[in-house]
Amino acid sequence: MMHAQSGIYEQDEHDRLRILDADGTVHPDATVPDLSEEELLAMYEALVLARRFDQRAISLQRQGRIATYAPMTGQEGSQVATSYALDEQDWLFPTYRDHAAKHVHGMELSSLLGPLRGYRQGYAIPDDVNVMPEYIPIATQIPQAMGMAWGYKLQDQTDRAVLCHFGDGATSEGDFHEGLNFAGVFDVPVVFVCNNNQWAISTPRERQTASDTLAGKADAYGVESIRVDGLDPLAVYQATRAAVRKAKEPGPGEGRPTLIESIQYRFGAHTTSDDPSVYRSEEEPAYYRDRDPVDRLRNFLENEGILTDERQEAIESRADQRIENAIEEAEALEADPDDIFEHVYSETPDRLTAQRDDLRELREKYGDEAFSEVLE
Repeated sequence: MMHAQSGIYEQDEHDRLRILDADGTVHPDATVPDLSEEELLAMYEALVLARRFDQRAISLQRQGRIATYAPMTGQEGSQVATSYALDEQDWLFPTYRDHAAKHVHGMELSSLLGPLRGYRQGYAIPDDVNVMPEYIPIATQIPQAMGMAWGYKLQDQTDRAVLCHFGDGATSEGDFHEGLNFAGVFDVPVVFVCNNNQWAISTPRERQTASDTLAGKADAYGVESIRVDGLDPLAVYQATRAAVRKAKEPGPGEGRPTLIESIQYRFGAHTTSDDPSVYRSEEEPAYYRDRDPVDRLRNFLENEGILTDERQEAIESRADQRIENAIEEAEALEADPDDIFEHVYSETPDRLTAQRDDLRELREKYGDEAFSEVLE
């Protein structure tokens, strides 16, 4: 059932899948996914790790130890849940903000930091990990994800699905419409996840489109859609798992592709180069703050007797240690400044060669230590 847009607070909860209430109790009409205690704890630990990693990454950027970073606080619940819903052989197409989604589907924490330190090879994906390099242009990954899914269908590889992340702003791009149109026409095994965090940088949701919902855009292309509470990890997992299964084995009359509108809120800035106070009056509305995905799942696990104080302490300790190890590994990587001039053009133009030579002269004159001192 579709309802009119209610502004950025999105407080009409009747048109979306929800399992946990704001305080972590199970909604009366909901069914908890069939996950073991170990799986629930693992999902929660991934959330804690993501939240703490996000905080440290912002700090590292402020210290000049990594480049511009896209925070994910408020969105890590949806990221973790969607990747947990994938099978190992499925492919993930992430954006520049989907750090937790990439990690849960196989990427090492240190590899998330390497490229931000100028280590070009850090974007290389290990052969045994089905994650595409993150996409910076908006929506370009949508038709590409559709294309991979179409390829699997043509090869009759029915045990594989493709999951593609993008933001609410991407639904205003032509690539979004082309990708969904092809997905519907060719009935490919793809799951599109629109992370509706209410802001496309400084453009609010109500200025993005006149459509009542973003999920409703799928109707025009014959693609099934569902709206889900993106701050409820269990609801996101349930919706995504069902969509992945349908992509591989659709029932009678069902199509393979699905669009999931995951309704969230971007608690922080668009990136560390952004100042959200310029375009929004408060950092995070109370409605969303009271539904923090980490707190929500923790409360549920405590209510169920699954999460104890001892387990919470152990989870936090492991997360902190893993982050420290990742930072040490990333900072141990050696990056050659000349690399920034490589792979920009097939043939390096004279102006770029001149810039590279100027940098070499500065390094020879002052030494690389001088550049490190400036950063410190």
